[in-house]
Amino acid sequence: MTKLRIEVRSPGDKPIDRASVIVRFVEGRSVAKFGKKVRTHWELRTNQEGVASIPPIPQGKILIQVIAKGYQTFGEMVEVNEEEKTIPIKLNSPQPQYSAH
Repeated sequence: MTKLRIEVRSPGDKPIDRASVIVRFVEGRSVAKFGKKVRTHWELRTNQEGVASIPPIPQGKILIQVIAKGYQTFGEMVEVNEEEKTIPIKLNSPQPQYSAH
């Protein structure tokens, strides 16, 4: 099991609070608990320091998505095989609108 900490920052290295963080366990070593379903999906928000802490999850491959108003959506597959892991994420400013007409 891994304790996961996700730090979300802007291009200017400022923390982004209230960003939606979605973590989905994809594949790997899952610890089966008898009669208990192991959670494989979490949806939470970052705090004022731009940090989202996820309860212990099974080790393996996870998908992280970060959505924040005024920034591009972030999505990435990450391999997790440590006891504790901090994942820094830098969100980019939105692209200017483009028209082909």
